[in-house]
Amino acid sequence: MNFKGTIFYKGEQGYEEARVGRVFNHLRPKRYPIAVFFPEDEQDVIEAVKYANENSFKIAIRAGGHSWAVWSVRDEGILLDLKKLNNISFNSETKIVKAQPAVRNLDLSPYLEQHGLMFPGGHCPTVALGGFLLQGGQGWNARGLGWAAEYIEAMDIVTAAGKLVRADATQNTDLYWAARGAGPGFFGVVTCFHLRTLPHPKAMMASTFIFPTSEAEPILKWMQEIHASVSIKVEMVVIGQTVPELEGVSGSNIPVIIVHALTFDDTEEESRKSLAPFENCPVMEKAYVKKSYYFTNFKEQFDLQLEANPEEHRWSVNSAWLEGSPENVSKTLSPAFITLPNPKAFSLWYSMAPLRPIPDTMAFSLQTDIYFASYVLWEDENEDEHNKTWLKNIMNHIEPITAGQYLGDSDFRAHGRKFVSDANYQKIQQIRAKRDPKRLFHSYLANPDTVINKNDFEINV
Repeated sequence: MNFKGTIFYKGEQGYEEARVGRVFNHLRPKRYPIAVFFPEDEQDVIEAVKYANENSFKIAIRAGGHSWAVWSVRDEGILLDLKKLNNISFNSETKIVKAQPAVRNLDLSPYLEQHGLMFPGGHCPTVALGGFLLQGGQGWNARGLGWAAEYIEAMDIVTAAGKLVRADATQNTDLYWAARGAGPGFFGVVTCFHLRTLPHPKAMMASTFIFPTSEAEPILKWMQEIHASVSIKVEMVVIGQTVPELEGVSGSNIPVIIVHALTFDDTEEESRKSLAPFENCPVMEKAYVKKSYYFTNFKEQFDLQLEANPEEHRWSVNSAWLEGSPENVSKTLSPAFITLPNPKAFSLWYSMAPLRPIPDTMAFSLQTDIYFASYVLWEDENEDEHNKTWLKNIMNHIEPITAGQYLGDSDFRAHGRKFVSDANYQKIQQIRAKRDPKRLFHSYLANPDTVINKNDFEINV
């Protein structure tokens, strides 16, 4: 094997750091690959895949290590850590950016901004492109700009046979289709993404309102009633969280409901018009804080995300695509926003309305007009059971309004949920049977009795 990079075999010094040192979730898995490979370049990836084939080892892939369930750390086989595949280049004529899988949103956003461009990457700046794009890519203003995977013009992929190929709309179209939505079930190693970019918005503005938790249900109901009519230049969210303190409010660690609207317009006039509907919140007189029409930028928004997503914490996260009337959804969902298990946890309501059709040219295929996710983080391992149980109970509670989930915020070991259409899941498996007949690549991490791509609460009903 002509591998130039570094290899750490189980039992060797440095193995444990190689195994989980780049794992964001400090709820570390007790799963142990035979070795961790750090390739230097694409040729090293090819060598590693050939080595795995020759020795009948399975392969799991890590781009950034940010998956909540830690998809990449599996028992036995090889963990292929793409840490060093982090190059970016830009074609000023085509406006296509080439980015390798370990490139983070924190790297790509300022790089493109200097060219007057943006890419609808992930909100959390430390997330890498690899897993994010393979799962569909719910990025900035997805309700207006669409899924980040839609912006993939081409991919360079090392196949299970150890060959480097280009996949796009004209060649290796099966891989191009499957890679955009199969997530950790994809059967190849993407070594480079060729991404279409967009003009950078010239007048990003926001409005933020903070309310007591008593207003959670009416706010969730009102947001669902209006969100389809709000300009598609606006990203709109409702957040349930705890803030350390608020001016004019006694005490500390105050549970609140936050409404945050962010525009992607090009003029102040357009941004103000886009944000105007939020001034009509029916419980505005109850607001602790009312901050309207202020200018912002990606750096400020990333800083907020870094604050909400700190390093060195234990995490339990899950999500759901929701459907139902505003009355039913708001009533069913509000406990997730007002009963948080600790002061660091937070829950998110995210609008996707008016719902854009998903192109049939990619595997990603499941969405509704409301996305919900709950992010439970803590530091003390003695609190593991308390926090995981709270999230499990919340996800069970919202089953009547759940249609499925997004792979990026999922853990099949906690809840089995649908993430693509039935037809697309079958097609993914058919392509895999052709492209990876020996099942060289690990697939979805789940419990032995989990039926993949099924809502577990609907099985045997």
